[in-house]
Amino acid sequence: MSWEREPLFTKAKLYFERAYDEDKEEPYFGLWCAMGLELLARSAVSFVSPTLLAEPERDHQNLLHALGLGSAKAPRKSIATINVFSLCQNLITDFTEANFKIASAIINRRNEEVHSGSAAFEEYPTQQWIAGFYRCCQILCTFQGESLNSLFGDDIEKEADLILTEVEESVIGKTKSLIAAHSKVYEGKEAEKKEELKESSEKNGDRLSYRGYHRVECPSCKCVATVFGEPYGKQNVENNEDEIIVRQSILPTKFICTACELKLNGYSSLKSAGIGNHYTRRNKYSPEEYYDMINPDDSDTITERYNELNPPEDYGWSNE
Repeated sequence: MSWEREPLFTKAKLYFERAYDEDKEEPYFGLWCAMGLELLARSAVSFVSPTLLAEPERDHQNLLHALGLGSAKAPRKSIATINVFSLCQNLITDFTEANFKIASAIINRRNEEVHSGSAAFEEYPTQQWIAGFYRCCQILCTFQGESLNSLFGDDIEKEADLILTEVEESVIGKTKSLIAAHSKVYEGKEAEKKEELKESSEKNGDRLSYRGYHRVECPSCKCVATVFGEPYGKQNVENNEDEIIVRQSILPTKFICTACELKLNGYSSLKSAGIGNHYTRRNKYSPEEYYDMINPDDSDTITERYNELNPPEDYGWSNE
């Protein structure tokens, strides 16, 4: 069993070649694409380290295999596919929750196809998943220094680019229409009402900023609005004398403006609106909070914590 990147990427290419030998309306097209997508995701994870693909276990035999030190007699086991996509989400900034969901949906169809009597891909038309599939492939390829061309070849790359461009243009068009519609409604309000909404949005922005949201200017009414999203990458911990600051990068995926009631979902929509910049969430903790320490002079907290860890019923005690 090989967990190295190149053999996995090469095998993914072979599976995709097999897929494109099929007619796209045929269920086997989806099945081969699903199997190729899994291998492509595994090659992206292996690009970081092949050891990440080894199923964790007590004796570390799988890890030793990944390092080329395992026993020939010991079996090898890889992590589950869903864990592979979870790793992609943690390791690859652009592999968002939306990408995770479409990849998982395709793999779930694969599982249903091979483990049941259902015709899973006949009930999941290609048009429902092909754009998301190409987007996942593009992200996974770019991360490991590859491209859709090196994965699919010229003809399929052109098709993928065309579909992705149309999807992007569709998102941009819908987003601009939403912004224009909400702007028109907001501008039609009386000046006094607009000033009231503006002040309210500023207060709301201040309140939400303390809860991890990020303040931005609404592209529709120019009032204070907020975005929030998904954390990615590792946390950076800064230790000061009396506080600990934890910094976490956030990929914005949702936007809301309380003044004009504009709402946007998805990174592509936010990017189209010009409010898709990544931001950093900063949380401050006392050393006691962060390390979950207890003041030795705080007898009430000590008793409470002891009772949590050692409930009376564990000893056969009763209040009756």
